[in-house]
Amino acid sequence: MTYEETKQKLAEFMEYGDPDAACKLVAEYNLPAIALFEESIQNFTEKTIQKHLSNVIFFLNEYSTYYDACTFEDAWKCLDDFFGYFFIRKCMWSTPATIKSTAASIKKFYKCMVDNQLFDAGAYDMLTTHIKENMPIWQDEYEAYNNFDEDYDFGDF
Repeated sequence: MTYEETKQKLAEFMEYGDPDAACKLVAEYNLPAIALFEESIQNFTEKTIQKHLSNVIFFLNEYSTYYDACTFEDAWKCLDDFFGYFFIRKCMWSTPATIKSTAASIKKFYKCMVDNQLFDAGAYDMLTTHIKENMPIWQDEYEAYNNFDEDYDFGDF
């Protein structure tokens, strides 16, 4: 199924109140891209392969699928919500280091998609710039959330 066909079907599922079907559709749609990514990192150690795959699958098939029902082509637009809110609040394993390593995995995934002409190079440049510029903000959000300070304004939480 093409990207446009998938987007149309997602819209139908959401219009008719079937988010489970939308999630399943997105996960199935993302599967070939994840397999391609796995193939592209086969020269890494097994531990590194598993870490990158785990990070990417979590972002694409857990967060993006269930929280926004979007395909990998659109998921990168949710990085602020993922790193600045979801990851630091919902993932007990989150630390400033895991924020960085997960972002690195996401960048590697999208670079693979660019290399295979499945993702726009201009969008990839925006993605990498966005990660670079926002990494300190996401890590500060982590610190603020996990190191309660009575003077911190939690109004945005």
